[in-house]
Amino acid sequence: MRQHNGRLRLHAWLAASLAVCLLAASCGDDQDGAPSQETVPAADAGETSAPASEPSSESTEATRDDAPDEAGTSEADDTSAAVSQEPEDEPEMADGEPIKVGNVSSLTGGALFPEASAAAKAVFDRVNDQGGISGRPLQLIVEDDGGAPEGAAAAARKLVEQDNVVALVGSASVLECAVNSGFYAEQGVYSIQGTGVDPLCFLSSNISPVNTGPYAGITVSLYYASETLALERVCNINLFVIPDLAPAFDAAVARWESITGKSLAFRVKAATLEDDPTPLMLQARDAGCQAVVIDGVEPHALAVGRAIDAQGLDDIVWIGLTSYYTDSIASQLGSAGNGLQANSEFEPYGSDSPALDDWKALMTSAGVPLTSFAQGGYLAATIFVEALRGIDGEVNRESVAEAMLNLEPYETPLLGTPYAFGPGDVHAPNQASKFVELRDGRWVTAADEWVILPR
Repeated sequence: MRQHNGRLRLHAWLAASLAVCLLAASCGDDQDGAPSQETVPAADAGETSAPASEPSSESTEATRDDAPDEAGTSEADDTSAAVSQEPEDEPEMADGEPIKVGNVSSLTGGALFPEASAAAKAVFDRVNDQGGISGRPLQLIVEDDGGAPEGAAAAARKLVEQDNVVALVGSASVLECAVNSGFYAEQGVYSIQGTGVDPLCFLSSNISPVNTGPYAGITVSLYYASETLALERVCNINLFVIPDLAPAFDAAVARWESITGKSLAFRVKAATLEDDPTPLMLQARDAGCQAVVIDGVEPHALAVGRAIDAQGLDDIVWIGLTSYYTDSIASQLGSAGNGLQANSEFEPYGSDSPALDDWKALMTSAGVPLTSFAQGGYLAATIFVEALRGIDGEVNRESVAEAMLNLEPYETPLLGTPYAFGPGDVHAPNQASKFVELRDGRWVTAADEWVILPR
Protein backbone atom coordinates (compact mmCIF):
# COMPACT_ATOMS: atom_id res chain seq x y z
CA MET A 1 0.00 0.00 0.00
CA ARG A 2 2.99 2.35 0.28
CA GLN A 3 4.22 1.97 -3.28
CA HIS A 4 2.33 5.03 -4.49
CA ASN A 5 4.34 7.27 -2.15
CA GLY A 6 7.42 6.74 -4.33
CA ARG A 7 5.99 8.95 -7.07
CA LEU A 8 3.35 10.97 -5.21
CA ARG A 9 5.27 14.24 -5.50
CA LEU A 10 7.84 13.09 -8.03
CA HIS A 11 6.92 15.78 -10.55
CA ALA A 12 7.57 18.66 -8.18
CA TRP A 13 10.85 17.21 -6.92
CA LEU A 14 12.11 16.47 -10.38
CA ALA A 15 11.20 19.96 -11.51
CA ALA A 16 13.14 21.52 -8.67
CA SER A 17 16.14 19.22 -8.58
CA LEU A 18 16.68 17.65 -11.98
CA ALA A 19 16.57 21.02 -13.66
CA VAL A 20 19.79 21.71 -11.79
CA CYS A 21 21.46 18.31 -12.08
CA LEU A 22 20.09 16.11 -14.83
CA LEU A 23 22.22 17.15 -17.76
CA ALA A 24 25.25 18.32 -15.81
CA ALA A 25 27.80 15.56 -15.30
CA SER A 26 29.61 17.74 -12.80
CA CYS A 27 26.54 18.15 -10.58
CA GLY A 28 28.01 15.99 -7.83
CA ASP A 29 31.71 16.17 -8.61
CA ASP A 30 32.71 18.38 -5.70
CA GLN A 31 34.89 16.21 -3.48
CA ASP A 32 34.07 18.17 -0.37
CA GLY A 33 31.03 18.01 1.85
CA ALA A 34 30.84 14.29 2.62
CA PRO A 35 30.05 13.89 6.32
CA SER A 36 32.54 12.02 8.46
CA GLN A 37 30.79 9.26 10.36
CA GLU A 38 31.41 5.79 11.68
CA THR A 39 29.27 2.88 10.54
CA VAL A 40 27.22 1.33 13.33
CA PRO A 41 25.31 -1.86 12.45
CA ALA A 42 21.55 -1.58 12.87
CA ALA A 43 19.60 -4.41 14.43
CA ASP A 44 16.32 -3.49 12.72
CA ALA A 45 16.03 -4.41 9.03
CA GLY A 46 14.20 -1.14 8.37
CA GLU A 47 16.70 1.15 10.08
CA THR A 48 18.68 3.47 7.84
CA SER A 49 20.77 6.57 8.06
CA ALA A 50 19.45 10.08 8.02
CA PRO A 51 19.83 12.11 4.82
CA ALA A 52 23.52 12.13 3.97
CA SER A 53 23.63 15.90 3.97
CA GLU A 54 22.93 15.66 7.70
CA PRO A 55 25.62 13.50 9.34
CA SER A 56 24.38 10.44 11.18
CA SER A 57 26.08 7.49 12.83
CA GLU A 58 23.48 4.91 11.79
CA SER A 59 23.44 2.61 8.78
CA THR A 60 21.94 -0.73 7.84
CA GLU A 61 23.85 -4.01 8.17
CA ALA A 62 22.40 -7.22 6.80
CA THR A 63 22.00 -9.71 9.66
CA ARG A 64 18.89 -11.83 10.35
CA ASP A 65 18.30 -15.11 12.11
CA ASP A 66 14.88 -16.05 10.72
CA ALA A 67 15.25 -15.77 6.93
CA PRO A 68 14.51 -18.57 4.43
CA ASP A 69 17.02 -20.31 2.19
CA GLU A 70 19.56 -18.70 -0.09
CA ALA A 71 18.56 -17.00 -3.37
CA GLY A 72 20.34 -16.69 -6.68
CA THR A 73 20.79 -18.49 -10.01
CA SER A 74 21.76 -17.59 -13.52
CA GLU A 75 20.87 -20.73 -15.44
CA ALA A 76 18.89 -20.13 -18.62
CA ASP A 77 16.28 -22.79 -17.76
CA ASP A 78 15.36 -21.36 -14.35
CA THR A 79 11.72 -21.55 -13.31
CA SER A 80 12.04 -19.05 -10.49
CA ALA A 81 14.12 -15.99 -9.76
CA ALA A 82 15.98 -17.65 -6.93
CA VAL A 83 16.28 -21.33 -6.10
CA SER A 84 16.15 -22.27 -2.44
CA GLN A 85 18.64 -24.98 -1.61
CA GLU A 86 18.87 -27.21 1.42
CA PRO A 87 22.50 -27.35 2.56
CA GLU A 88 24.01 -30.76 3.18
CA ASP A 89 25.37 -29.54 6.50
CA GLU A 90 23.99 -26.83 8.72
CA PRO A 91 25.94 -23.72 7.65
CA GLU A 92 27.65 -21.51 10.14
CA MET A 93 26.72 -17.87 10.39
CA ALA A 94 29.06 -15.68 8.39
CA ASP A 95 31.49 -14.14 10.87
CA GLY A 96 34.43 -13.02 8.72
CA GLU A 97 35.34 -9.51 7.69
CA PRO A 98 32.19 -7.87 6.26
CA ILE A 99 31.91 -7.17 2.56
CA LYS A 100 30.57 -3.63 2.58
CA VAL A 101 27.96 -2.76 -0.04
CA GLY A 102 26.38 0.67 -0.45
CA ASN A 103 22.88 1.86 -1.21
CA VAL A 104 21.68 5.41 -1.86
CA SER A 105 17.90 5.71 -1.64
CA SER A 106 15.28 8.40 -1.12
CA LEU A 107 13.80 7.49 2.26
CA THR A 108 12.72 10.98 3.29
CA GLY A 109 11.70 13.99 1.24
CA GLY A 110 9.08 14.26 -1.46
CA ALA A 111 9.47 10.88 -3.16
CA LEU A 112 9.95 7.76 -1.05
CA PHE A 113 11.44 4.43 -2.14
CA PRO A 114 11.89 2.39 1.07
CA GLU A 115 11.09 -1.10 -0.20
CA ALA A 116 14.04 -1.51 -2.58
CA SER A 117 16.76 -1.22 0.06
CA ALA A 118 14.75 -3.29 2.56
CA ALA A 119 14.34 -6.05 -0.03
CA ALA A 120 18.05 -6.01 -0.87
CA LYS A 121 18.87 -6.32 2.81
CA ALA A 122 16.53 -9.30 3.15
CA VAL A 123 18.44 -11.11 0.40
CA PHE A 124 21.77 -10.34 2.07
CA ASP A 125 20.45 -11.49 5.45
CA ARG A 126 19.55 -14.83 3.95
CA VAL A 127 22.96 -15.22 2.36
CA ASN A 128 24.59 -14.42 5.71
CA ASP A 129 22.45 -17.04 7.43
CA GLN A 130 23.80 -19.55 4.92
CA GLY A 131 27.44 -18.72 5.61
CA GLY A 132 27.89 -15.52 3.62
CA ILE A 133 30.41 -15.29 0.81
CA SER A 134 33.21 -17.67 1.82
CA GLY A 135 32.40 -16.93 5.45
CA ARG A 136 32.24 -13.16 4.98
CA PRO A 137 28.91 -11.48 5.72
CA LEU A 138 27.39 -8.94 3.36
CA GLN A 139 26.90 -5.59 5.09
CA LEU A 140 24.44 -3.29 3.34
CA ILE A 141 25.00 0.35 4.29
CA VAL A 142 21.96 2.39 3.31
CA GLU A 143 22.25 6.17 3.00
CA ASP A 144 19.17 8.37 2.69
CA ASP A 145 19.68 11.17 0.16
CA GLY A 146 16.56 12.99 1.35
CA GLY A 147 15.52 13.48 -2.26
CA ALA A 148 18.04 16.32 -2.57
CA PRO A 149 21.09 16.68 -4.83
CA GLU A 150 23.41 17.61 -2.00
CA GLY A 151 22.20 14.63 0.01
CA ALA A 152 22.79 12.26 -2.88
CA ALA A 153 26.29 13.61 -3.50
CA ALA A 154 27.29 13.40 0.17
CA ALA A 155 25.82 9.89 0.49
CA ALA A 156 27.85 8.58 -2.43
CA ARG A 157 31.10 10.10 -1.16
CA LYS A 158 30.55 8.74 2.31
CA LEU A 159 29.96 5.23 0.98
CA VAL A 160 32.80 5.24 -1.54
CA GLU A 161 35.50 7.22 0.25
CA GLN A 162 34.83 6.51 3.92
CA ASP A 163 33.07 3.14 4.01
CA ASN A 164 35.04 1.79 1.04
CA VAL A 165 32.07 -0.17 -0.32
CA VAL A 166 32.84 -2.62 -3.11
CA ALA A 167 29.71 -1.66 -5.09
CA LEU A 168 26.23 -0.20 -4.77
CA VAL A 169 23.20 -2.48 -4.89
CA GLY A 170 19.46 -1.87 -4.88
CA SER A 171 19.53 1.92 -4.78
CA ALA A 172 16.22 3.67 -5.47
CA SER A 173 16.29 7.43 -5.69
CA VAL A 174 14.55 10.18 -7.56
CA LEU A 175 17.82 11.79 -8.70
CA GLU A 176 20.81 9.80 -7.43
CA CYS A 177 21.95 8.71 -10.89
CA ALA A 178 21.94 12.26 -12.26
CA VAL A 179 24.03 13.43 -9.34
CA ASN A 180 26.48 10.54 -8.92
CA SER A 181 26.98 8.77 -12.25
CA GLY A 182 30.12 10.75 -13.08
CA PHE A 183 31.57 10.21 -9.60
CA TYR A 184 31.04 6.45 -9.80
CA ALA A 185 32.79 6.34 -13.16
CA GLU A 186 35.77 8.29 -11.76
CA GLN A 187 36.03 5.98 -8.75
CA GLY A 188 35.56 2.69 -10.62
CA VAL A 189 32.47 1.83 -8.57
CA TYR A 190 29.50 0.04 -10.13
CA SER A 191 25.84 0.14 -9.16
CA ILE A 192 23.05 -2.36 -9.84
CA GLN A 193 20.16 0.06 -9.41
CA GLY A 194 17.01 -1.35 -7.84
CA THR A 195 14.80 1.41 -9.28
CA GLY A 196 16.12 3.64 -12.03
CA VAL A 197 14.16 6.88 -12.38
CA ASP A 198 16.08 9.72 -13.99
CA PRO A 199 17.49 9.34 -17.53
CA LEU A 200 21.12 9.05 -16.43
CA CYS A 201 20.29 5.78 -14.63
CA PHE A 202 20.07 4.31 -18.13
CA LEU A 203 22.83 6.38 -19.77
CA SER A 204 25.79 5.68 -17.48
CA SER A 205 28.78 3.39 -17.86
CA ASN A 206 28.72 2.46 -14.16
CA ILE A 207 24.99 2.12 -13.43
CA SER A 208 22.69 -0.64 -14.68
CA PRO A 209 19.10 -0.72 -13.37
CA VAL A 210 17.06 -3.90 -13.16
CA ASN A 211 13.80 -2.10 -13.99
CA THR A 212 12.50 -1.01 -17.38
CA GLY A 213 12.28 2.64 -16.38
CA PRO A 214 9.86 5.33 -17.55
CA TYR A 215 11.46 5.93 -20.96
CA ALA A 216 11.62 2.36 -22.24
CA GLY A 217 8.25 2.12 -20.47
CA ILE A 218 6.81 4.67 -22.91
CA THR A 219 8.30 2.81 -25.88
CA VAL A 220 7.13 -0.64 -24.80
CA SER A 221 3.64 0.67 -24.00
CA LEU A 222 3.32 2.23 -27.45
CA TYR A 223 4.63 -1.02 -28.95
CA TYR A 224 2.07 -3.02 -26.96
CA ALA A 225 -0.74 -0.81 -28.27
CA SER A 226 0.33 -0.90 -31.93
CA GLU A 227 1.74 -4.41 -32.25
CA THR A 228 0.16 -6.61 -29.57
CA LEU A 229 -3.29 -4.98 -29.55
CA ALA A 230 -2.92 -4.15 -33.26
CA LEU A 231 -4.51 -0.73 -32.89
CA GLU A 232 -3.91 1.74 -35.70
CA ARG A 233 -4.46 5.11 -34.08
CA VAL A 234 -2.00 5.15 -31.19
CA CYS A 235 -1.53 8.37 -29.23
CA ASN A 236 0.54 9.83 -26.38
CA ILE A 237 -0.24 12.37 -23.70
CA ASN A 238 2.92 13.56 -21.96
CA LEU A 239 2.13 14.97 -18.51
CA PHE A 240 5.79 15.58 -17.57
CA VAL A 241 6.67 19.04 -18.84
CA ILE A 242 10.00 19.30 -17.03
CA PRO A 243 12.44 20.65 -19.65
CA ASP A 244 15.28 18.31 -18.69
CA LEU A 245 13.06 15.24 -19.04
CA ALA A 246 11.51 16.21 -22.37
CA PRO A 247 14.39 14.89 -24.55
CA ALA A 248 14.20 11.46 -22.92
CA PHE A 249 10.45 11.20 -23.52
CA ASP A 250 10.85 12.47 -27.08
CA ALA A 251 13.53 9.84 -27.69
CA ALA A 252 11.21 7.13 -26.33
CA VAL A 253 8.54 8.07 -28.86
CA ALA A 254 11.10 8.34 -31.66
CA ARG A 255 12.34 4.86 -30.84
CA TRP A 256 8.83 3.43 -31.22
CA GLU A 257 8.50 5.20 -34.55
CA SER A 258 11.83 3.74 -35.69
CA ILE A 259 10.93 0.20 -34.59
CA THR A 260 7.46 0.15 -36.13
CA GLY A 261 7.72 2.61 -39.00
CA LYS A 262 4.53 4.20 -37.67
CA SER A 263 3.62 7.67 -36.42
CA LEU A 264 1.47 8.81 -33.56
CA ALA A 265 -2.04 9.84 -34.49
CA PHE A 266 -2.00 12.48 -31.74
CA ARG A 267 0.47 13.73 -29.18
CA VAL A 268 0.28 16.54 -26.67
CA LYS A 269 2.69 17.81 -24.01
CA ALA A 270 0.79 20.43 -22.14
CA ALA A 271 -0.16 19.46 -18.59
CA THR A 272 1.40 19.88 -15.18
CA LEU A 273 0.78 18.20 -11.85
CA GLU A 274 -1.88 20.78 -10.98
CA ASP A 275 -3.73 20.45 -14.29
CA ASP A 276 -6.74 18.25 -14.86
CA PRO A 277 -5.86 15.94 -17.77
CA THR A 278 -9.53 15.62 -18.79
CA PRO A 279 -9.39 18.30 -21.55
CA LEU A 280 -6.39 16.56 -23.08
CA MET A 281 -8.14 13.20 -22.89
CA LEU A 282 -11.14 14.69 -24.69
CA GLN A 283 -8.79 16.01 -27.38
CA ALA A 284 -7.45 12.49 -27.81
CA ARG A 285 -11.01 11.20 -28.22
CA ASP A 286 -11.77 13.87 -30.82
CA ALA A 287 -8.55 12.91 -32.66
CA GLY A 288 -9.88 9.38 -33.04
CA CYS A 289 -7.32 7.74 -30.74
CA GLN A 290 -7.84 4.03 -30.16
CA ALA A 291 -5.10 3.76 -27.51
CA VAL A 292 -3.41 6.45 -25.47
CA VAL A 293 -0.16 5.98 -23.55
CA ILE A 294 -0.22 8.51 -20.73
CA ASP A 295 2.42 9.13 -18.08
CA GLY A 296 2.12 10.82 -14.70
CA VAL A 297 2.14 10.20 -10.96
CA GLU A 298 -0.63 9.23 -8.54
CA PRO A 299 -2.78 12.37 -8.84
CA HIS A 300 -2.66 11.96 -12.63
CA ALA A 301 -3.56 8.27 -12.44
CA LEU A 302 -6.56 9.00 -10.24
CA ALA A 303 -7.71 11.85 -12.50
CA VAL A 304 -7.29 9.70 -15.61
CA GLY A 305 -9.28 6.82 -14.13
CA ARG A 306 -12.08 9.10 -12.96
CA ALA A 307 -12.24 10.93 -16.31
CA ILE A 308 -12.56 7.63 -18.17
CA ASP A 309 -15.65 6.88 -16.08
CA ALA A 310 -17.15 10.38 -16.00
CA GLN A 311 -16.63 11.17 -19.67
CA GLY A 312 -17.47 7.72 -21.05
CA LEU A 313 -14.00 7.23 -22.52
CA ASP A 314 -13.85 3.49 -21.98
CA ASP A 315 -13.90 2.82 -25.73
CA ILE A 316 -10.24 3.96 -25.75
CA VAL A 317 -7.45 1.82 -24.29
CA TRP A 318 -5.69 4.02 -21.71
CA ILE A 319 -2.21 2.79 -20.74
CA GLY A 320 -0.33 4.33 -17.81
CA LEU A 321 3.26 3.74 -16.80
CA THR A 322 4.40 1.61 -13.86
CA SER A 323 3.68 4.55 -11.56
CA TYR A 324 -0.03 3.76 -12.06
CA TYR A 325 0.41 0.16 -10.91
CA THR A 326 -0.22 0.44 -7.17
CA ASP A 327 -2.73 -1.02 -4.76
CA SER A 328 -3.58 2.48 -3.55
CA ILE A 329 -4.68 3.66 -6.99
CA ALA A 330 -6.68 0.47 -7.52
CA SER A 331 -8.53 0.82 -4.22
CA GLN A 332 -9.21 4.54 -4.66
CA LEU A 333 -10.57 4.16 -8.18
CA GLY A 334 -12.56 0.99 -7.58
CA SER A 335 -14.84 0.12 -10.48
CA ALA A 336 -14.51 3.69 -11.82
CA GLY A 337 -11.08 2.75 -13.14
CA ASN A 338 -12.19 -0.40 -14.95
CA GLY A 339 -10.20 -0.86 -18.14
CA LEU A 340 -7.27 1.38 -17.20
CA GLN A 341 -4.03 -0.44 -17.96
CA ALA A 342 -0.41 -0.02 -16.87
CA ASN A 343 2.93 -1.58 -17.67
CA SER A 344 4.62 -3.78 -15.08
CA GLU A 345 8.41 -3.78 -15.27
CA PHE A 346 8.62 -7.21 -13.61
CA GLU A 347 6.32 -10.21 -13.31
CA PRO A 348 3.22 -8.45 -11.91
CA TYR A 349 3.63 -8.46 -8.15
CA GLY A 350 -0.02 -9.21 -7.50
CA SER A 351 -0.20 -12.27 -9.73
CA ASP A 352 -0.27 -15.91 -8.64
CA SER A 353 2.74 -16.84 -10.76
CA PRO A 354 5.03 -19.44 -9.13
CA ALA A 355 7.94 -17.23 -10.22
CA LEU A 356 6.99 -14.93 -7.33
CA ASP A 357 6.97 -17.61 -4.62
CA ASP A 358 10.51 -17.11 -3.33
CA TRP A 359 10.26 -13.32 -3.46
CA LYS A 360 6.90 -13.28 -1.66
CA ALA A 361 8.11 -15.68 1.05
CA LEU A 362 11.29 -13.71 1.70
CA MET A 363 9.58 -10.31 1.69
CA THR A 364 6.86 -11.56 4.02
CA SER A 365 9.47 -13.02 6.37
CA ALA A 366 11.36 -9.72 6.42
CA GLY A 367 8.25 -7.56 6.74
CA VAL A 368 8.78 -5.83 3.38
CA PRO A 369 5.65 -4.69 1.52
CA LEU A 370 4.98 -6.53 -1.73
CA THR A 371 5.54 -3.85 -4.38
CA SER A 372 7.43 -3.49 -7.64
CA PHE A 373 10.08 -1.50 -5.75
CA ALA A 374 10.64 -4.54 -3.53
CA GLN A 375 10.98 -6.67 -6.65
CA GLY A 376 13.71 -4.35 -7.92
CA GLY A 377 15.69 -4.48 -4.68
CA TYR A 378 15.36 -8.27 -4.48
CA LEU A 379 16.54 -8.76 -8.05
CA ALA A 380 19.44 -6.33 -7.74
CA ALA A 381 20.73 -8.08 -4.61
CA THR A 382 20.18 -11.58 -6.00
CA ILE A 383 22.07 -10.76 -9.19
CA PHE A 384 24.87 -9.16 -7.20
CA VAL A 385 25.26 -12.27 -5.05
CA GLU A 386 25.51 -14.33 -8.22
CA ALA A 387 28.35 -12.09 -9.41
CA LEU A 388 30.16 -12.41 -6.07
CA ARG A 389 29.99 -16.19 -6.19
CA GLY A 390 31.92 -16.09 -9.44
CA ILE A 391 34.94 -14.36 -7.88
CA ASP A 392 37.95 -16.61 -7.44
CA GLY A 393 40.17 -14.86 -4.93
CA GLU A 394 39.93 -11.69 -2.88
CA VAL A 395 36.65 -9.81 -2.88
CA ASN A 396 37.41 -6.11 -3.26
CA ARG A 397 36.21 -3.21 -5.36
CA GLU A 398 38.32 -4.20 -8.35
CA SER A 399 37.37 -7.88 -8.37
CA VAL A 400 33.71 -7.04 -7.82
CA ALA A 401 33.77 -4.58 -10.73
CA GLU A 402 35.27 -7.24 -12.97
CA ALA A 403 32.70 -9.81 -11.85
CA MET A 404 29.80 -7.44 -12.46
CA LEU A 405 31.02 -6.46 -15.92
CA ASN A 406 31.61 -10.10 -16.88
CA LEU A 407 28.42 -11.52 -15.39
CA GLU A 408 26.75 -13.93 -17.79
CA PRO A 409 23.25 -12.86 -18.88
CA TYR A 410 21.05 -13.55 -15.87
CA GLU A 411 17.74 -15.13 -16.78
CA THR A 412 14.75 -15.23 -14.46
CA PRO A 413 11.00 -15.38 -15.08
CA LEU A 414 10.68 -12.19 -13.05
CA LEU A 415 12.19 -10.35 -16.04
CA GLY A 416 11.17 -10.40 -19.67
CA THR A 417 14.76 -10.02 -20.91
CA PRO A 418 18.01 -11.30 -19.34
CA TYR A 419 19.91 -8.94 -17.09
CA ALA A 420 23.53 -8.15 -17.91
CA PHE A 421 25.84 -5.32 -16.94
CA GLY A 422 28.61 -5.46 -19.52
CA PRO A 423 31.29 -2.90 -20.42
CA GLY A 424 29.15 -0.50 -22.47
CA ASP A 425 28.68 3.21 -21.89
CA VAL A 426 24.91 2.88 -21.41
CA HIS A 427 22.87 0.20 -19.67
CA ALA A 428 19.18 -0.57 -20.04
CA PRO A 429 18.98 -4.38 -19.98
CA ASN A 430 15.29 -4.60 -19.07
CA GLN A 431 13.47 -4.08 -22.35
CA ALA A 432 10.18 -5.75 -21.56
CA SER A 433 6.93 -5.36 -19.69
CA LYS A 434 3.76 -7.20 -18.89
CA PHE A 435 0.52 -5.27 -18.77
CA VAL A 436 -2.04 -5.16 -16.00
CA GLU A 437 -5.62 -3.91 -16.07
CA LEU A 438 -7.91 -2.51 -13.39
CA ARG A 439 -11.00 -4.56 -12.74
CA ASP A 440 -13.30 -3.62 -9.86
CA GLY A 441 -10.54 -2.20 -7.67
CA ARG A 442 -7.92 -4.86 -8.42
CA TRP A 443 -5.06 -5.04 -10.87
CA VAL A 444 -5.12 -8.23 -12.92
CA THR A 445 -2.65 -9.39 -15.56
CA ALA A 446 -4.04 -8.45 -18.98
CA ALA A 447 -1.93 -11.05 -20.84
CA ASP A 448 0.57 -13.66 -19.71
CA GLU A 449 3.11 -12.96 -22.45
CA TRP A 450 5.94 -10.48 -22.11
CA VAL A 451 5.98 -7.58 -24.55
CA ILE A 452 9.65 -7.30 -25.54
CA LEU A 453 11.15 -4.42 -27.49
CA PRO A 454 13.26 -5.41 -30.50
CA ARG A 455 16.94 -4.58 -30.03
